[in-house]
Amino acid sequence: MELGDIKIDLIQKNIKNVHLSVMPPYGDVRISAPLHLTEETIRLYAISKLSWIKKEQKKIRSQARESKREFINKETHYFQGRKYLLEIIEDDLQSKIVLQKKHIQLFVKPNTNTEQCQLIFNEWYRSHLKKVIPTMIKKWEKILGVELRGFGIKQMKTKWGTCNIEVKRIWLNLELAKKPLHCLEYIVVHELVHLLERNHNERFLALMNKFLPDWRELKSELNKLPVSHSDWGY
Repeated sequence: MELGDIKIDLIQKNIKNVHLSVMPPYGDVRISAPLHLTEETIRLYAISKLSWIKKEQKKIRSQARESKREFINKETHYFQGRKYLLEIIEDDLQSKIVLQKKHIQLFVKPNTNTEQCQLIFNEWYRSHLKKVIPTMIKKWEKILGVELRGFGIKQMKTKWGTCNIEVKRIWLNLELAKKPLHCLEYIVVHELVHLLERNHNERFLALMNKFLPDWRELKSELNKLPVSHSDWGY
């Protein structure tokens, strides 16, 4: 479906409500609609949301992005919302990362390439997320009155997190290791609330307002932070 210069990916399936999304990193537009709606009805709905679509596209496309990391000395890297300078230290022993006051020290064997450095960083980020996320989940399970069966961490290009309601499992974006802990906690809460309400409807918003009143400010802060050169916001 096309509205002027805006192309819309239309998916019709067995759902009750229409869902409109503007997807990072380029502002692609997607509409999921019930099977019984005609294309013309969906087109009129899209037209009614045109100003919102353009606003969201502008916001996504203007978001600050990190340049591709080259893993060289004095390069900027982020951890838990803070900026650090990278210090490369060649070492024939096991590769590791050591966090200092203003530096992240990366111990690697000579001739370690960029891809291998990225993998070392990813595992370091993953290990830290695995340490802090369980405490957050336990805290909010009690507050929300829900029970999660598990969580996972993976790289995602269009979402900060997802929730599989049927198996009661959430997935969180590895990039969240770079963000402030309160932003990570907002995403954890967001996904857990989906155990109470599947859709992003008025009830979902009411639950977020009830349990995390400042969630909009946290969302705004998170989506203003620099993102990976290949990723984007939530």
